[in-house]
Amino acid sequence: MEKVRLGRTNLMISRIGFGGIPIQRLTEAETIPVVRRSLELGINFIDTANNYTTSEERIGKAIKGLRQNVIIATKSGSRDPLELSHHLELSLKRLDVDYIDLYQFHGISDFASLDKVLAPGGAMDVVVKAQSRGIVRHIGISSHQMDVAIKAVATGRFETIMFPFNFISSEAADKLIPLCRQLGVGFICMKPMAGGMVDNANVAIKYLRQFPDIVPIPGIEKAAEIEEIVNIMQGPAQMTAAEKRDMERIKETLGAHFCHRCDYCQPCTMKIPISTVLTHQSAYRRLPPARFFSPPLGEPIEKAAECSDCGECEQRCPYHLPIRKLLKEQITWYRGLKREYEKQCTSSSLK
Repeated sequence: MEKVRLGRTNLMISRIGFGGIPIQRLTEAETIPVVRRSLELGINFIDTANNYTTSEERIGKAIKGLRQNVIIATKSGSRDPLELSHHLELSLKRLDVDYIDLYQFHGISDFASLDKVLAPGGAMDVVVKAQSRGIVRHIGISSHQMDVAIKAVATGRFETIMFPFNFISSEAADKLIPLCRQLGVGFICMKPMAGGMVDNANVAIKYLRQFPDIVPIPGIEKAAEIEEIVNIMQGPAQMTAAEKRDMERIKETLGAHFCHRCDYCQPCTMKIPISTVLTHQSAYRRLPPARFFSPPLGEPIEKAAECSDCGECEQRCPYHLPIRKLLKEQITWYRGLKREYEKQCTSSSLK
């Protein structure tokens, strides 16, 4: 497997990484062979997070005895220094490791969160101290918001950034990726398959191969998925005319309802987290049903039902999405699935 230098970290990581969200849907016995097969194929970069329920612990068991061959990245969504310190210790315990190669501040998608993390005595200070002790080797950030991501990279405080990038949401190619190159910040590509919206791995991965210094981390649930992706990476890099046509067809099909999570639609007068609601299907494809239908994840959908139909969000959307219509569709979709899930749970409990 080809390796690439991850920005100024000097970490040489596989050209494709392993995204640790979907393995939450598996049992422990199912997870370990998937992770180990990825390692056999030359994948040496594994990404997970404190809030991915069972992901860290299962990855820890899968890499037992193989630590020297693996570069581990994990994250905390906390902005509070004490809580983040606890998350870091918990990650070390779950992963069963003495140090974490890349520790990331998770989901920094507004300026207030960025400022809080970087404030004197804040969460960044905790990670910097951990770095001085050798518990953390490198410090990164993940974000979904372009202007926040650009500011974060420009601060010089982060060695890597994880950001959505695919042939549908390709905005990072304009300013963010060039800035990362200029400042030596490693670019980790989340959602290379558009959060599961694109099912043509060949087209999705080939598009990303034209950016040789970025590292896509597709979420992996089955060994066959990573085998397919590795085969694509090792095949011809140039897209054929037919593949380019297929890519354009997919873009045209999804473009009418694909939320890019830019959040220019905000603020909503009813405080609806619009982008979260419109990308909920991506979470459904990656998370176990028990977690997906739990109250925290379901709350945004129910909040969407309070839409006043004012239309202000649609006036702000740079992609001209019919947001009000899409919100209604998401509510119907979610409630239908939830009813089926609750029926299954009831039926199982009666057996």
